[in-house]
Amino acid sequence: MGTMKQIAVVMILLNISYGQFSRSQSVDIDEPHTYTPPRHYFQTSSFDEADQDDDDAAKNPLDRGPYFDISASRNVTALVGNTAYLNCRVRNLGNRTVSWIRHRDLHLLTVGKATYTSDQRYQSVHNPQLDDWSLKVLYPQQRDSGVYECQISTTPPVGYSMMLSVVEPITTIIGGPDLYIDTGSTVNLTCIVRHLPEPPPLIQWTHNEQEINYDSPRGGVSVITEKGDITTSYLLIQRARSTDSGKYTCLPSTANPMTVHVHVLNGEHPAAIQGSKGLGSSAVVVTFALLLLVLLATVRAFPVR
Repeated sequence: MGTMKQIAVVMILLNISYGQFSRSQSVDIDEPHTYTPPRHYFQTSSFDEADQDDDDAAKNPLDRGPYFDISASRNVTALVGNTAYLNCRVRNLGNRTVSWIRHRDLHLLTVGKATYTSDQRYQSVHNPQLDDWSLKVLYPQQRDSGVYECQISTTPPVGYSMMLSVVEPITTIIGGPDLYIDTGSTVNLTCIVRHLPEPPPLIQWTHNEQEINYDSPRGGVSVITEKGDITTSYLLIQRARSTDSGKYTCLPSTANPMTVHVHVLNGEHPAAIQGSKGLGSSAVVVTFALLLLVLLATVRAFPVR
């Protein structure tokens, strides 16, 4: 009987141990878990390599291929006869080439450093330090105005267009070519310079081909110059006298000169001065008219029968 009790106790202990083991196993299986693979798994997968390449390209612009630096202005203004430069800055060019094309006739002007047109005024200038490929136009004329394209030999080609405006500056003097001033009044000569890419560094005035001295003993002579898109220079001569008459010329350093003739009147009327200039031709007309009248009178007096 004692033996049976011992066997029963052992069985109970075994059941308790098995139950605890089973519960322990069920907890381990039912608990949520996440499998985290080694880090190198993501580095070697093709999906993550593509993402990594995109991130690197965004961080490293050298991987994007050739592209234009668009910081330079697309509009270039040049003076007639003065060398013009159209600047094209290309980054990461690699083994590609840069060409210049004229839009109006789709004419290929340059490829790399070589000129591909018979018009040798067009030249390619390369500055490797700045990645610049400039189109140089010698002795530009107004007909050269238009759109030019800087093109990279990618597939397909990509281009950057620029506008060249070749202008001829215009110089005018208000009231010319003749001005009539009363003695003792102030002479105000206004010279206007238009169509310059930048204001002229200097504007000179001359009187009868001699440069005006603003510090001369005569005194009362001054000049005021306002620079801008339109540059204006004012020559002021106070207390005008007969010796102030003559030819005055406005001479911008980067534009054509313009001349005006000043007449200081001493009681005369401008019409009288203009009439005296044409006196010779008027006398011829009057003489011819008188001869014609005499001829007509003679014909009437002696009619032909």
